Amino acid sequence: MDPFLTLLHSFSSSLSDSELSSLKFLCRGKIGKRKLESVRSGGELFSILLEQQLIRSGEVSFLEGLLASIKREDLVSQLKHFVEEGEANAPDDQPDVHEKPFEVICENVGRDWKIVMRKLGFSEVKMDRVVAANPFNLREQLAQSLREWQKWKGRDAKVTDLIKALRGCNMNLVADRVEQ
Repeated sequence: MDPFLTLLHSFSSSLSDSELSSLKFLCRGKIGKRKLESVRSGGELFSILLEQQLIRSGEVSFLEGLLASIKREDLVSQLKHFVEEGEANAPDDQPDVHEKPFEVICENVGRDWKIVMRKLGFSEVKMDRVVAANPFNLREQLAQSLREWQKWKGRDAKVTDLIKALRGCNMNLVADRVEQ
């Protein structure tokens, strides 16, 4: 799992409603009003900031400024520690065992992602929640669904199941790429 996303998730869960409102206000110049109005959690705000490439693993100055503005020095120090530890600059060519197949699937599946998730036994309700959380980002919908599936299955989440589901949906090229 991406350490930067894990860090953002922990930040999100520690934000109060008033801190989230302050962050949304501070982002007004960078993010459209309509998009900001739909944000209900820190995770959703961070997703938008990631989409618009205002923050990323190697570039955290904007995020640092936001957190300092709302007087969350504890989060600023966690962010600085993250950068100092070098995790922000970790090589991308060595993803974790589960991330590589997910990456390949996200790059190659597209609009038919729900068919694959159904083959994996993922419920419609969970897919609808993922779509609602990421309404305009197809790739993120698939990525979140795969992560949710992995959490749901736990140790039983196997790459072979992913390959079998892809083949069952006649996505043999993607399945071949995952096998590689």
